[in-house]
Amino acid sequence: MPEPPFLAACRREPTDRTPVWFMRQAGRYMPEYRAARAQQGILEMCHKPKLVAQITLQPVERLGVDAAIVFADILLPFEPLGVGLSYASGGPKIWRPIRTPADVDKLEHVDPARHLAYCLEGVREAKAALAARFPAVPLIGFAGAPFTLASYAIEGGTSRTFETTKQFMYTHAGAWHGFMERLAELVGSFLALQAAAGADALQLFDSWAGCLSCADYQEYVLPHSRRAIELASAAGVPVIHFGTDTSTLLELMAEAGGDVIGVDWRIPLDVAWARIGGRAVQGNLDPAVLFAPPEVLERRVKEVLRRAGGRAGHIFNLGHGIQPGTPVENVKRVVDLVHGRA
Repeated sequence: MPEPPFLAACRREPTDRTPVWFMRQAGRYMPEYRAARAQQGILEMCHKPKLVAQITLQPVERLGVDAAIVFADILLPFEPLGVGLSYASGGPKIWRPIRTPADVDKLEHVDPARHLAYCLEGVREAKAALAARFPAVPLIGFAGAPFTLASYAIEGGTSRTFETTKQFMYTHAGAWHGFMERLAELVGSFLALQAAAGADALQLFDSWAGCLSCADYQEYVLPHSRRAIELASAAGVPVIHFGTDTSTLLELMAEAGGDVIGVDWRIPLDVAWARIGGRAVQGNLDPAVLFAPPEVLERRVKEVLRRAGGRAGHIFNLGHGIQPGTPVENVKRVVDLVHGRA
């Protein structure tokens, strides 16, 4: 069987079509997902491996995407870390946020093979389900990057300014690096274990790194992202390094590592690719375009493809995740456009 286009593109090999998948492709915009979500909370769902597999396959069935991503959440390691985690309408809530160096010292030791075993079983279940029904579709495992996890833990949830995170970073540099080292080891090991459980590729989500200057990223983040990616890459599968609002950081993210660099919509794809150099790229349609009229949607999709120029190593995706309320038919139309069927 020839290598799936998604995996070939990760390795910058020629493909017969541009592969496409979407971040948050198994999510609230899909009626099938909402039906499952109405019965239970997201943490409860993540703890059920068979349900994880079912949700993971929903967008493969509905959309015909070229890769599945395991249904999970980047904050699941917070449960065994002991910082407290819950979800409400406003997003995640961290009940015991990190505010002092002493708080870092109090964190529990996390063995991902034991404490996140239910996630690894979800990967195995999803891989088995794909093998039975869609054997040519690879499975992506993922985890949150050290900086993004640290910022959630310090802020106590989401943030617009990340003032508390940066204050801790500048004021308690030793504790910061100690915390980031712990997270890098945890994240990198967890990713490698997902590959061992059946994931064909891995994605490191650094969703909040775009709040940093180049100097701060280089000093406070890059060594730890590099360590996490080194551990993940040792598993022998492609690693995607993704961040949003990171146009100023692309060279540094490439320096930190990854076979594929995720690009968001704030920079033209070809400009970003030229700056990254020697890597595959993933992106970079604005998620809001999925709400646009058909003619606008088609024009924007074709513009991304034009800038990719048919070069080997382009994976079509959004610059961030699919938003709730997105019309499913528009997401399917993007797949058809990228595959040349529309």
